[in-house]
Amino acid sequence: MQGFFEIEHLSKRFGGLLAVDDVSFSVKQGEIFTIIGPNGAGKTTIFNLISLIYPASAGQIRFLGKDLGQMSPDQVVQRGIGRTFQNIELFAQATVLQNLLIGRHAHTPKRPLAEMFFTRSVRESELVNRRAVEKIIDFLDLAAYRDAIVAGLPYGVRKVVELARALCTEPKLLLLDEPSSGLNVEETDDMAYWIQDIRDELDITVLMVEHDMSLVSRVSDRVLAVNFGKVLAQGTPSDVQAHPDVIAAYLGQA
Repeated sequence: MQGFFEIEHLSKRFGGLLAVDDVSFSVKQGEIFTIIGPNGAGKTTIFNLISLIYPASAGQIRFLGKDLGQMSPDQVVQRGIGRTFQNIELFAQATVLQNLLIGRHAHTPKRPLAEMFFTRSVRESELVNRRAVEKIIDFLDLAAYRDAIVAGLPYGVRKVVELARALCTEPKLLLLDEPSSGLNVEETDDMAYWIQDIRDELDITVLMVEHDMSLVSRVSDRVLAVNFGKVLAQGTPSDVQAHPDVIAAYLGQA
């Protein structure tokens, strides 16, 4: 039976450093699956391998039965995988609306001549993109910031804007790299609701990297713990947090 998303024996070497070491796991459609681990454990490197920002040294990444290994990063997005970044990657001098429209780039046909003459098909495509963006603006309550310059927005709002841009790519699988990083308690609470609504209302599967264990426990169906690029444990949030190897990785071992 074809799986939704599968990683098998994934490894990444940077010179003499093995940052990801024989990692395997799968994510079911409709699931919120979270990767946890101490700083430097290899979590974001796994995301960069999935996004094809880095080529894998070994192993396979399959999405909807297709091996992603020979694709380019833009083809991964077109295939249906969107992501946010640990450090916000927005166009700071553009408006929120402009940043979200950039998220529609993967769904915009490349027609230089038609765009030059602003043909009917180009106008219709722009209307489709605008409607898609407005849907996400409403979903994440960003209407008040639609025309605001990103550089002038509070950090918490910029985190939501980056989430919105990823949703504008119409992903089937959404990669969230530390979505609560830098947020206060109230903003983290809002983020938890949005993550659940993304799965429940938008029918998007979520693969997340996160440090906030209260958020992990609240929204995750299953958890994978890694350290030094290796898998430590996998299972429910409570089972993984109680695993002795995970406790040792976070707290140290006498």
